[in-house]
Amino acid sequence: MKSSIEIHKTLGPGLLESAYKACLVHDLSEVGLKIESQKQLPVVYKKVELNCGYRLDLLVENEVIVEIKSVEKLLPIHKAQLLSYLKLANCQVGLLINFNVSLLKNGIKRLVNNYNESQRTQRSQR
Repeated sequence: MKSSIEIHKTLGPGLLESAYKACLVHDLSEVGLKIESQKQLPVVYKKVELNCGYRLDLLVENEVIVEIKSVEKLLPIHKAQLLSYLKLANCQVGLLINFNVSLLKNGIKRLVNNYNESQRTQRSQR
C-alpha cells in the first residue's frame, strides 16, 4: 500500500496507532477512496445483531478492512482478529499493517477470508 509506505518513511516507527490511522485516512481520502474509520462491527449470534464494541480501524471502499498496529511484532492473535473481522463484516480481503518496524514491507500482511456461507452450512451438517 503506497500511502502506508509514504507515511512510514515520513513519520518512522514508534508512534501510536492513532497517528498512523489519521494519516492513512487523510491520504486515502485525498485520492478519492471511500474510507470509514472506527466503523462499528456487530456480532451476529443466532440471527441477532449484538453490539459488542468491535470497531474496524478502516474500511476502504466497503471491501477491504485495514487493521493498524504499532507493536513490537505481529502475533498470531493479530491475524486471528483480522480474520474474525473479515468473517463478521463479510469481506474477503484485509490488510494488517504494523508500523513499528524498520522497513514497512516487513510489517504488511494481506489476509484473505476463505470462509463463506456454504462452508458454514457444510460444517453444521456434520
